[in-house]
Amino acid sequence: MDQRIEDLILELQDMVNNAKAMPLSKDRKVLLSGERIFEILDAIEDNLPKEIRQAKGIVADRDEILAEAKRKEEEVIRQAEARRKVMISESEIVKAAQAQAADIINAAKKKSADMHKAANSYVDDLMARADDSIANFSKEIKKTRQDFKSAMK
Repeated sequence: MDQRIEDLILELQDMVNNAKAMPLSKDRKVLLSGERIFEILDAIEDNLPKEIRQAKGIVADRDEILAEAKRKEEEVIRQAEARRKVMISESEIVKAAQAQAADIINAAKKKSADMHKAANSYVDDLMARADDSIANFSKEIKKTRQDFKSAMK
């Protein structure tokens, strides 16, 4: 979690914990500066979009990785096809050339599939971590707001 957000949440918690209790309140109602609390909540909100931009960046990176994998796949297939054509033109090794070309194409397709799988796995992992981070921020903000609301009662 971003250290700035953690510090702001800790400051909110300290404000609630150190606030003076209202006289004769049954459930420890306290007096707090609403202005400072809203400043802190605004600062937390200002820091959250970084995580959202990071998630969007991860998606963009995934698209770039997949596009690059596709370009490499097409280049490998083009090279395999070119090799296959050259080999076919040599009559003595026609059968061997066809078999080798097919192997190259299959290897290229397998390599492409492996690259797609690795790229998707990498992006999924990054997105899961970003999702967890955003979920934790959200939980902490909700808890802090609930504490604040409870403290204001």
